[in-house]
Order: sequence, then C-alpha cells, then structure tokens
Amino acid sequence: MVDKQDGKELGRLETGTTTVGLTTEDGVVLAADRRASMGRLTASKYAKKIYKLDDNLGLTIAGSVGDAQKIVRIMRAQLKLHRLETKELSVKGAGTLLSNILHGNKMMPFMNQFILGGVDDNGGVLYDLDPAGGLMAHEYFTATGSGSQMAYGVLEDNYEEEMGHKDGIELAKRAVQSAMERDTASGNGIMVAEITEDGFEVLEQSKLKQVIE
Repeated sequence: MVDKQDGKELGRLETGTTTVGLTTEDGVVLAADRRASMGRLTASKYAKKIYKLDDNLGLTIAGSVGDAQKIVRIMRAQLKLHRLETKELSVKGAGTLLSNILHGNKMMPFMNQFILGGVDDNGGVLYDLDPAGGLMAHEYFTATGSGSQMAYGVLEDNYEEEMGHKDGIELAKRAVQSAMERDTASGNGIMVAEITEDGFEVLEQSKLKQVIE
C-alpha cells in the first residue's frame, strides 16, 4: 500500500490482483479475484474490485485500495452532477472524465490501473486507464494487475468476435481462474459483473454457476 506524508511515499505499493473486461453481443462482462494483499500478507479474502458507477457503467480496480475508493467516489459524484446539469455522459465521455482526473493529479498520482466498461447505443465499450490518465480503447478484451499475463493467454486463445453473453461470462471467469493458479497475489474467489441494456448486475455465486452450467 502507499501512504503519502509531506510528499513522500511510505511503504510500498502492492498491485497484486487480476481484473478482466470483455465485450459480448449483449454488453460487457467484468471479472476480478477477491484477494487483497499487503506484501506477503493476505489482508482480505473478500475484497471488492468491481464497482458500479452508473446504471450503464462499471469500473475495476488494481492497485492502492484507498486511491481506488476515492476515484469511485469522485466519479459517482461527477456523473450525477453532469446528469443534473446537462445529460448522462456516454461511456467515452466517462472515460475522458476519468482520464482528466487522473492526469490532473499525476504529480501525486492515484496508484491504480482501471478498466472502465459500459454500454451505449453501439453496444459494449471498454477502456483501460493508467495512473497518469492514459486512456486506451479495447474493442474486445483487456486485463490488468499482476495476473494479467496469464489472463491474456486465456483471452487471446479463446475470445471470439460477437461472443455470446453466457460464453463471455464463462471466458472471463476462466481467465481470472487461470491467473489465480499461478499469481500468488490473486485468489480467494471470483467476482463477476455484467453490464447490459438492463443495467449493471453483480452475479451471485449461485447464479454464476447456473449461467456457466
């Protein structure tokens, strides 16, 4: 973790995690492991790494938990204000907003990687963002965190264009599971969320099992 005092870093940032995002014919699937680590210690086995920002938007986090939670609060507030003042932001607009927030704080950065996923008139949309605000669009899939290399191997080998939604859920789960097998900082279960025209939903373990079966 990172603590900042008088502009100095105290301790060491731990970025151990695996998060995955992919598009399907019905929208977007986000998945992440549940382990929060501090060095060699498993600090939590029930960490939340996928957050709802709006009915059509979700965000995965990898990196400093405190920094990520502050970003979630800022984004939720800004999205609500924008809706009141003008209209709901598009997924691209939300990505640009988050990019500007991160870039504006690059001298004292939020030490995180993010995957922003959402649904607009053209279907599922994915972006990933680095601590300096770099914004990169992904048409099909992306992954972040210390287990991302293993997850990418599964995604590259199995993803298909216009993938069915149930198949997308299964593939996202398999990608995170593969990372958990080899990355010691990832583990303790999998959280999966789907974003479709019907909104944002975190899949309960029982429902997740039913969808995969």
